[in-house]
Amino acid sequence: MTKKEIVAKAADSAGVSKTKAESVINATLDEITKALKKDKKVTFVGFGTFSTSERKARTGRNPRTGEEIQIPASTVPKFKAGKTLKDSVK
Repeated sequence: MTKKEIVAKAADSAGVSKTKAESVINATLDEITKALKKDKKVTFVGFGTFSTSERKARTGRNPRTGEEIQIPASTVPKFKAGKTLKDSVK
């Protein structure tokens, strides 16, 4: 499902215009992104939790040449599904 499809479904469900639904969805995603940048967790009870995780620097290999390369440390986003979401998908 694409963002455009989610916007259309949300607009129909809430009885609002697609423009209004898209602005609310965009604002929600922006706030989640801002919180993750500040290393905060975002929890939707029953749905799941967005958080960040630190990856250490490591040595990897270029698959074409076999040459060793250094992969720098980074911060990556994570999502852990909540119980209600897990149960509804089963």
